[in-house]
Amino acid sequence: MQLNQFIKQHRQDWGRLEVLISELPKKKTSHSIEDFQHTYQKVARQLSFSQTYFPNEDVTIYLNELTGKAHNILYQSQHSSWKQAYHFFSSKFVGLLLQQWKAVVLAMMLFVIAGIASFFAVLENPSHLYGILSEEMAQAFDPGTLNESPRVVDAPMMSAQIMTNNIQVAILAFAGGITFGILTVYLLITNGILIGAIAALFWNHGNSYVFWAYIVPHGVIELIAIFIAGGSGLLMGYKLFVPGNHSRGYQLKIQTNRSVQLLIGTVPLFIIAGIIEGYITPSGLSLEMKYAFAIVTAFGIVAYMLLGSYLQQKRKLQQTSV
Repeated sequence: MQLNQFIKQHRQDWGRLEVLISELPKKKTSHSIEDFQHTYQKVARQLSFSQTYFPNEDVTIYLNELTGKAHNILYQSQHSSWKQAYHFFSSKFVGLLLQQWKAVVLAMMLFVIAGIASFFAVLENPSHLYGILSEEMAQAFDPGTLNESPRVVDAPMMSAQIMTNNIQVAILAFAGGITFGILTVYLLITNGILIGAIAALFWNHGNSYVFWAYIVPHGVIELIAIFIAGGSGLLMGYKLFVPGNHSRGYQLKIQTNRSVQLLIGTVPLFIIAGIIEGYITPSGLSLEMKYAFAIVTAFGIVAYMLLGSYLQQKRKLQQTSV
């Protein structure tokens, strides 16, 4: 893209942001703040492009100053962190997720296919378990112990540890995108293989029903969050492999911003999964109740996605009507 074409194409956005900079301090509404934020993000992306392709031009200096002013105005105007959080989790997160659903589905397929392959490998030959799991891990899983009464556990401590571990996995899956998605693919496949192998172990002992009752209550939410983080990493890796008309550095900046927001959106999911795994999984609830709880969480996720999609569409209609 030539400099003159770039200026002509985006000049209207810059003028709009200048108007909003002067108007926002006088009129602060949820719509004006959202409009300001949307325009600011567009111009910020244009600045990144300009820094990459026109680093020594006056337009880059102008955009840098413009976004600097906008940044100060924006964060001075956003006094209510609760309103920001509500807007993000009620609609924006769902909108971002729907934009890259294909990457999330791909992450899920990598995990599931690896899990199925591992399951049948151990099912056919139980000794394969020791080639998949470490000796210490393989010995730690005793299918007979699930029939025993639940052990006395420190639920808050367990919940915190589980939540921390799962968030670390998600961060690694997301960050793996910078390796062109190779690390992300490895993590998804590895975790799928582990689950598949353990599931086959319990199947061989005729204890699958009990095993899954201890997995699905927290696993529904937990796996969805991991697939979202994995999808973010895969999409980042894809954009680095196929940057299109932009540089890889530019694509990395743009996709990292989007992926970080998606990763932030998974944090409440991991918190909920950690609480469930710390309190519900080791509880004395019947196996049927644990399966019922898993179904409720699945419906809850679906309802959240539908509501978020509705709120996003409603917000878009409000913007276009103003």
